[in-house]
Amino acid sequence: MSRAALLVLADGRFPAGGHAHSGGAEAAVKAGRITGAASLEDFCRGRLHTAGLVSAALAAAAALGADPVELDTAADARTPSAALRVAARRLGRQLMRAARATWPSAELDALAGEFPKGAHQPVVLGVTARAAGLGPEDAAYCSAYESLSGPASAAVRLLSLDPFDATGVLARLAPELDLVARAAADAGRRALDGGVDVLPAASAPMLEIGAEAHAAWSVRLFAS
Repeated sequence: MSRAALLVLADGRFPAGGHAHSGGAEAAVKAGRITGAASLEDFCRGRLHTAGLVSAALAAAAALGADPVELDTAADARTPSAALRVAARRLGRQLMRAARATWPSAELDALAGEFPKGAHQPVVLGVTARAAGLGPEDAAYCSAYESLSGPASAAVRLLSLDPFDATGVLARLAPELDLVARAAADAGRRALDGGVDVLPAASAPMLEIGAEAHAAWSVRLFAS
């Protein structure tokens, strides 16, 4: 197993399209729920333990070889917002392009053929991790970290937040990220025997509501 591959996959410069998405931060900023580093930390903590946990578990299960079609259906069921489903598939399509160029594999090719318009991003992430020789914990860590780094990076642009403060938020949440990634990897393992219904289904209603409102804006900085 190459840990260097994990660094490549988790690197913000990996061309997976995440820079165009705020992870709900743009809508939260406009609603006044994110105004600085403290409220950004609260937002990221909530996102990590809800949408972040769900995504990380899906990625871990995919990295273990669970049926990606079933996982994609499970992702749909866990994403009530149509706007977030569209964003997840758009991100999945972009990640697929980058993954197939970086770690060519028959599994990635099959997934791309099954979902020409894009599978959910966590599912693609897990299959990508598998193609890169990474395990379920790696996929879970990468997914959970993305659930924090996206909003933190977006807040720097949206609020002119000091990048040092945004990075401090990520550092303070690191112990909780560890817990979420381990729980997600364990859930992925259980799904191999128990099916996708045993995967976490934590909800984040304000993220869903914010995503629907954000999708209707005529002018916005981020795609989601």
